[in-house]
Amino acid sequence: MARTELEKMLAGELYNAMDAELVAGRSRARKLVRLYNDTDMEDAVTRQQLLGQLIGKLGKGVYIEPPFHCDYGTFISLGDRVYMNFQCVILDCTHVTIGDDVAFGPNVHVYAATHPLDADERIKGPELAKPVTIGAKTWVGGGSIIVPGVTIGEGVTIGAGSVVTKDIPPYVLAAGNPCRVIRALR
Repeated sequence: MARTELEKMLAGELYNAMDAELVAGRSRARKLVRLYNDTDMEDAVTRQQLLGQLIGKLGKGVYIEPPFHCDYGTFISLGDRVYMNFQCVILDCTHVTIGDDVAFGPNVHVYAATHPLDADERIKGPELAKPVTIGAKTWVGGGSIIVPGVTIGEGVTIGAGSVVTKDIPPYVLAAGNPCRVIRALR
């Protein structure tokens, strides 16, 4: 039996993002994100309800400052007490897992979406996705970008403006473009 485009996307294989099922998933997310971003700060109940509909796994005490943007929402897993400041973006074309007590500064972008490196293949339109994992008790400084396929360990501090292109081990300070370990924190 042929695999669906969704199955290919989640398996890290080339897939057609214009497949009707995938377009419908993104459309659903865009509607929920628009509603969420338009809520009043004081309307915590509505915000939590909308996040519960949008996010695949939503831990307790999650707080996301609007505006927030994502591709599907359903492939995002947020642990307890996750905080995201303004303008965060998660391109969740596959699983993005964020542990407990993680905080994002403003304008942090997490990309699970990518494209073929070969230009002739890329212009045909297929896309790829690689999972991203961020360990518990991690701080990601404002303006940082985390690229597809990266794992950040527990207890890490990522300096503002970093571009994380490789895995980061637990309990370190890492910063820069490309992001590199500066020193151990334990």
